[in-house]
Amino acid sequence: MSAYQIIYQRHAVERMAQRGIREEDIEHVLLTGETIEVYSHDTPYPSELLLGWRDTRPLHIVVATDRANQRKIVITVYVPDPNKWEADFKRRKP
Repeated sequence: MSAYQIIYQRHAVERMAQRGIREEDIEHVLLTGETIEVYSHDTPYPSELLLGWRDTRPLHIVVATDRANQRKIVITVYVPDPNKWEADFKRRKP
């Protein structure tokens, strides 16, 4: 991951500001988080949903990977809603 440049989409920056999520939080999740969904057919780059923890706060990050240019593109970030996600925040509720 350290070889990758992190790029923040405008949407992600807006959501980070609204939700009090810092770049350090994003970097921590990118390094330590777990992929819980894969969107391999996303274009122009495949993306994935990561679950990570910052202290006791769960975070979901949608990130695309541009392997050719070694970039991680942060699309959005949010705190998962416990009403929509199972207790482990890894699976959506039916």
